[in-house]
Amino acid sequence: MTLEAIDHVQLAIPPGGEEKARAFYADLLDLAEQPKPTELAKRGGCWFESGALRVHLGVEVDFRPARKAHIAFRVDDVAALAERARAAGFKVMEDQSLPDHERAFIFDPFGNRLEFLRPSPLAGEGGPRSGSDEGFSTLSPRGGPGHREADATPNPSASPTPSPARGEGSDFEKI
Repeated sequence: MTLEAIDHVQLAIPPGGEEKARAFYADLLDLAEQPKPTELAKRGGCWFESGALRVHLGVEVDFRPARKAHIAFRVDDVAALAERARAAGFKVMEDQSLPDHERAFIFDPFGNRLEFLRPSPLAGEGGPRSGSDEGFSTLSPRGGPGHREADATPNPSASPTPSPARGEGSDFEKI
């Protein structure tokens, strides 16, 4: 037996969260919603994809956001996506702790943490993940170049309590 590929990833959302999910996954991330099979559609949730990249959102009655476990998406412009997310009211945390990568964490409307990264164009041979992007799907955000800000604009529905700033004992420090 050999593992060949990841078919899809699934995140949990609370009951009734499909419209908020569409605003994030379809509108912000530009993933096309796909119809669920009839039997699975009865459970709620929604599916999104772009090429080989598939994200399934399933309803969980006792929902708790994934703040540590996360999906990491490789993108072509981290700064532009982070700026678009901020402008749309989503919480964004910039991160520079991964050598030779541009990286940001964006929280979906339910507080699930998603990672978006891009190997630095200046990364030399032998750096982490330097070289070909072959075999990786990229998610290209709509919108022009953005800029980085230290402060994130929280989405009021993302979490019941605001996260402390970096360096103040936040979960971000534990990544």
